[in-house]
Amino acid sequence: MNALEHQLDYPFADTLPEAGVAFDVAPGVKWLRMPLPFVLDHINLWLLRDEIDGQQGWTVVDCGITDDSIKAHWERVFDTQLEGLPVLRVLVTHCHPDHIGLAHWICAGGDQQRWDVRLWTTLGEYMSACVLASGNGSNAGGEGAARHFARHGVTDEASLDQLRTRRNYYSNLVPALPPQYRRLREADVMKIGGRDWRVVTGFGHSPEHCALLCEQTGVLISGDMVLPRISTNVSVFDMEPEGNPLDLYLESLGRYETMAEDTLVLPSHGKPFRGVRTRIAQLREHHDARLAEVLEACASKPQCAADIVPLMFRRKLDMHQLTFAMGEALAHLHLLWLDGKLTRTTSEDGVIRFSA
Repeated sequence: MNALEHQLDYPFADTLPEAGVAFDVAPGVKWLRMPLPFVLDHINLWLLRDEIDGQQGWTVVDCGITDDSIKAHWERVFDTQLEGLPVLRVLVTHCHPDHIGLAHWICAGGDQQRWDVRLWTTLGEYMSACVLASGNGSNAGGEGAARHFARHGVTDEASLDQLRTRRNYYSNLVPALPPQYRRLREADVMKIGGRDWRVVTGFGHSPEHCALLCEQTGVLISGDMVLPRISTNVSVFDMEPEGNPLDLYLESLGRYETMAEDTLVLPSHGKPFRGVRTRIAQLREHHDARLAEVLEACASKPQCAADIVPLMFRRKLDMHQLTFAMGEALAHLHLLWLDGKLTRTTSEDGVIRFSA
């Protein structure tokens, strides 16, 4: 546990549910933990005891990527963890593959097609998922991503070729989406299991991230907006090449600063914790420090995003990690640029560089 983690309270200590087995964390709330084939090797998913139109059952929050092993874990959940009751709806916090990848399959009742239920999410997340799954958007791979990162200093042809071959990265993990959905918006109140859960939208990490707060029980399902151990990835990708996602993210954090400090935060990665205001302060300090480093570097000489990556990430990165590291470096550069603290020029080599 690092120094910052010592400032937080982990009520379940080192408890980690076995894949396919639910763990009770709050009244009517169960924690599932599924594996991921990345350096970030897991995702937390949630089961909420529910009743819709008089029928007893469960709301599923987030799904995991499309993968046979994760399907097998879900089948175990369906058979042994739901008390013989059906899933009534599937709620997805945002469009990233580890959250929405299996939504179509769970909505359809798994391999045995046990039920046919609706996906609930925000307009921004559903439409973004549709675009990315169709192959019309790239972000993490494909020719568009290669051109985008080349403009920002990735000149190694082997790396660019790797990016090009990742053009089906999203659609491999999200091969289908439910053809219909129910829209959620900021401040919507959902009745789940007789309790009010308020939608808290957030921006910067994804287009219109949906977290859920139950003030009656003091529980926040934070998705990826507030994580205990790592900072949320905030990236500029090729779909919005002049975006300012870090500004959006930092603004969104203000919606969590009014929550009670003893709120039980259920994050998508890491362990449940208490200390939401403390964690927000840590995240703000983290980004303030990174922005100061970037500004100082650009004051010494013009910097492209590829120059900034080793300043912010002092470890070896694989291609999956590099795409997010480049996006994060650009997010910090863009906040400073759009705030008037940096200027942006395109050099003779075609690379965009920033100067103080």
